[in-house]
Amino acid sequence: MAQANEARGVVDFEYLETFCAGDMQVIAEVLAVFRDQAQVWAESLANPGADWKDLAHTIKGSARAVGARALGQAAEQAENLGPSVLPLVKAELAEAMAEVEGYLTRIGGG
Repeated sequence: MAQANEARGVVDFEYLETFCAGDMQVIAEVLAVFRDQAQVWAESLANPGADWKDLAHTIKGSARAVGARALGQAAEQAENLGPSVLPLVKAELAEAMAEVEGYLTRIGGG
């Protein structure tokens, strides 16, 4: 596993590497899909509308699937506490995406 010894940051890539059995091609594909979805989410978070709870729920599940635990936690808080927490979700999403972009660049999947 290429990145397992790195310190854990916003995204736990070691979790994702383990989940994907170290297959860096699969990891790159999963993160590319996550990155594409995150761009849509970021736009939606700017003006969440009536479906804000569905948005928070979707982000929560996807974030947890790739090891973005802080983002998943923020999305869960928004889901439970209301749309006033969505700015935190947006901030956590930006941090997670910065790490994902850096990771993809390091593994040649960006």
